[in-house]
Amino acid sequence: MEQIATDRNPAATATERRAKLFRGLADPSRLAILDTLREGPLVVHEIVGRTALTQPNVSNHLRCLSDCGLVTSIRDGRFVRYQISSLRIADFLRDADALLDIVAEGIEACRNYRLDEDEIPPGGP
Repeated sequence: MEQIATDRNPAATATERRAKLFRGLADPSRLAILDTLREGPLVVHEIVGRTALTQPNVSNHLRCLSDCGLVTSIRDGRFVRYQISSLRIADFLRDADALLDIVAEGIEACRNYRLDEDEIPPGGP
């Protein structure tokens, strides 16, 4: 029943799509990969070398980013080159950096969204 209500409410649908995008971008490894791909198309071992992530980790995150349409791949001989699927994604990341320059103090103080779950005190944030 909830799905039907969402389908009838374009604002709710847009909000859910946006939330799904932000959940996909919420992982530090995926952001590191996207940051690296802002330089241009790269193969997996080049991404590994520039991010210090493991090869299996990079491959898994690339699959996720590809499935979500944020990254595309191009076969280059025996290698596969990955690239950001749209220049708008690189623009979005730049805009996020610019926004952080303005609100960084508030983001750093925010206790609701921590990268390290061990830092969350007992009983929640």
